Amino acid sequence: MECIRTFHSSHWKNGAPKCGEARVSSTPVWGILLIDDVMNGLSLRDPQIIGTLAAAGLCLGGVAIYLALRKKPSAEEIERERRGYLVQAGRIIDGTLLDISELDSSESGRPAGMQLLLYKYEIGGVIYECSQDVTPLRDLVNIHDCRLGFPCSVRYDTHKPENSIVVAETWSGLRNTASSVPVHHVVTNPPHSRTAPLR
Repeated sequence: MECIRTFHSSHWKNGAPKCGEARVSSTPVWGILLIDDVMNGLSLRDPQIIGTLAAAGLCLGGVAIYLALRKKPSAEEIERERRGYLVQAGRIIDGTLLDISELDSSESGRPAGMQLLLYKYEIGGVIYECSQDVTPLRDLVNIHDCRLGFPCSVRYDTHKPENSIVVAETWSGLRNTASSVPVHHVVTNPPHSRTAPLR
C-alpha cells in the first residue's frame, strides 16, 4: 500500500509517519475529506439507520396491505359516480335519440339483462354516437316510451366529449319520457266569477 502525505513536514511531531500510520495535525486543514468517517456514519450497523430502514419498510408494507385488502368499487358504483359527476360538471347540448336496445341475461352476461339508449350529438363538427346503460335507472325511465328520432339533451364532459349521459338519478335529457326529475305543476288561481247583484 502506498502512503500519501498531504501535510507539510513541519506539521508532524516525532518525524514523518510511516506507511499505514495516521497522525492528526495540530493545525486544522480544510478541504480534506475523511473517507473513513463518512463510511462509518453510513454504516448499516448504526442503530439510527437500522431504525429508519425498519420504519420505511413498515410504511411500505402497510400501504401494500391497504391496497391489497381495500374493497374495490363495483362497475355499478363507478357508473353511478360517473353519472353524478356529469350532472354536476357536464355541459348540456342538444342531441338525437337514435335507438334502444334490450339484451337478455344470456346476451349481456348479467342476470338482470341490459337496457341501452343509443344517441348522437355534435361538438365542433364531430359527431359522437354513444350508448348509455340505463338498466339501474329502469325505475326512472321506460325505454319503450322513448320517442326515437326526437331531440334530447345530452350532458358531456368538456375534457372528454365522448363521456356523456342522457339520463341520471336527478336529471333527465329525455323529453317527456323520464320521471327522474319531478315536475311540479303550478296551478293558477281560477278567475272569480262575478254575479250581478239582484235587484
